[in-house]
Amino acid sequence: MTVNRKKRAGRPTGKQGTLSKEVIVNTAKRLLREKGKVPSIRMVSSDLDIDAMALYHYFSNKAELLEAVTVSLVEEIYEPVESKDWKRELTKLCTSYLRLLKDHGGLMETMLSMSVEGPSEIFAKRLNAALSPLNLDKKTLNDALALLGDYLHGYALAMHCCKDEAVLTVDMTKGPLKLYMQALEAS
Repeated sequence: MTVNRKKRAGRPTGKQGTLSKEVIVNTAKRLLREKGKVPSIRMVSSDLDIDAMALYHYFSNKAELLEAVTVSLVEEIYEPVESKDWKRELTKLCTSYLRLLKDHGGLMETMLSMSVEGPSEIFAKRLNAALSPLNLDKKTLNDALALLGDYLHGYALAMHCCKDEAVLTVDMTKGPLKLYMQALEAS
């Protein structure tokens, strides 16, 4: 006779050690990188060797888990320092952000469909830091954020859809970013 052991819900320990929000988020991030798509609750719980319901002890729903994963990933992008060389800082920020979107399939779609603004607030703060030497007024800064965000997301989508990775690379954004920076200087 075979006994089917059911995984316990609650505060279990999985193969990663004691279960915590951090362990769950890191597992989901790793799966996102490995699978190229946003992992399901079932996929995360299976990888952790726990019952799927155990995740709901830490996150009230899948959207809350996805927000935590997305915020954690966006926090990994380059953090500009206030510098007279704001162009270099802005280029590093944009390059870092595009690489994040390229390396994590499904991340951009997840971010753009979220009802919370956590990830966009992180990017906005970092853009503000990069552009601080320009002393832009609030409206111009918001317009700069909207234009750059739309450009970066459009470019990331084009990279994602392009089968040949050599056709569109992150480095190919240097020209458009240079034009963008010239417009900011002129304003």
